[in-house]
Amino acid sequence: MAGFITILTEALPAGLLLQMSADLGVAPSAVGQSITIYAIGSIVAAIPLTAATQRFPRKPLLTCVIAGFALVNTITAVTDVFGILLAARFFAGVCAGLLWAMIAGYAARMVADHLKGRAIAIAMVGTPLALSMGIPAGTLIGSSIGWRSTFLLMTALTLVLIGWVWASVPNYPAATTGNKTSVSGTLAIRGIKSVLVVTLLFVLSHNILYTYIAPLVASAGLAQRLDLVLLVFGAAGIVGIVLVGYLIGQRLRLLVLTSIALFGAAALVFGNWGGNPDLFWLAIGVWGLAFGGAATLFQTAAANISGKASDVAQAMIVTAWNLAIAGGGILGGLLLEYAGVPWLPWSALALLSLAYALAVRAKLK
Repeated sequence: MAGFITILTEALPAGLLLQMSADLGVAPSAVGQSITIYAIGSIVAAIPLTAATQRFPRKPLLTCVIAGFALVNTITAVTDVFGILLAARFFAGVCAGLLWAMIAGYAARMVADHLKGRAIAIAMVGTPLALSMGIPAGTLIGSSIGWRSTFLLMTALTLVLIGWVWASVPNYPAATTGNKTSVSGTLAIRGIKSVLVVTLLFVLSHNILYTYIAPLVASAGLAQRLDLVLLVFGAAGIVGIVLVGYLIGQRLRLLVLTSIALFGAAALVFGNWGGNPDLFWLAIGVWGLAFGGAATLFQTAAANISGKASDVAQAMIVTAWNLAIAGGGILGGLLLEYAGVPWLPWSALALLSLAYALAVRAKLK
C-alpha cells in the first residue's frame, strides 16, 4: 500500500495535467515539472537521509515517512500557489526517496534468508498495481470529482495506512554505532557497483520508451488505444512480479538476465517491426512482463550483496532509479526531437545490451 500511494503521488499529475493547468493558471508543461521536481527530491535525499536516519528505530521512522505523504498531498490539494505546490512535490520526492530505501530492507528483515526475495516481491507489488490500475482510476476519479479531491483521497488512504502500520508492522531497533554503514563503505562492497550500473541502464532504457510511449504507440497506428496499451503493459507487469516472487529464491541471476533479454527483444521488435500492430501488442506484453519484477530483482540483489548495509544500498538503488527517470526523459526527448521515434527503441536496445554484458559478469546471488 505504501508503494501504491508513492507511485500514485509521483505520477498522478500526468493524468490530471490539463485540469491542474487550468485551475492553477499555469501551462501544462509547468505542471509536468511537478513530476520532475519529485524525482529531484528523491535523488537529493535518498542516500544522505537513509545514512543519517540509521540511528532511529525503524517503525517510528517508517510511520513518520508515510505521514509525510499525507502532509504533502494535503498541501498539494489545498494550495492555489504554484510555487507552494512545487515545494510540496519536492518534499514528496524526499519522502519517497527514504521510503523506497526502507521498504525492501524492512520486508527482507521479517523473513528467513531464503524468503527475502519473495518478501520484497510482495512489498513491491504496489508499484505495478498503481501503474496498471491506480493511475487510470485516479485520472477517472479526478475527472469526476476534481483533481484536488483526488489528492485528498490519497491523504485519507495514507492515514489508514499509518494506523495499519502502527498496529501490524513489527518494530526493529536502530543500528548501533558499530553497525552503522557509510556510503563509501557500502560502495566498497564487492558487486554493489555492478548492480547499481545495471539498474541505471535498465531503467534508463525503460524511461526512454515509457516517457514517450504516446508517439511510440502512434507510430503503430494505435494512438486511440493508448489507454489499453498502458493497461496491457500494467497487467503484464503484475504477471512479471508474481513470477519473480515465486522463482527469485533460487533463480535471481537467471531472472535478471532473462528480464534484460526479454526487454531487449521487445525493443528489437519496436525498432524493426514497430509499425505492425499485432507484433506491437506482443512487444508491449513482453516489455511489461520484463519490467514488472525489475525493482524486486535489483533490490533483492542489492540486499543479498550488502548484508547489514542493506538500507544504504537500497538508497543507492533509489538514487540510480530516479537518475534514470530524469535521464530517460532528457535523452528520449533529444532523440525524439532530433532523430525521430524509430531511434527510441534502438537506443534502448543499445543500453540493454550493455546492461546484459555487465549482468553476466556481475556478482549476483
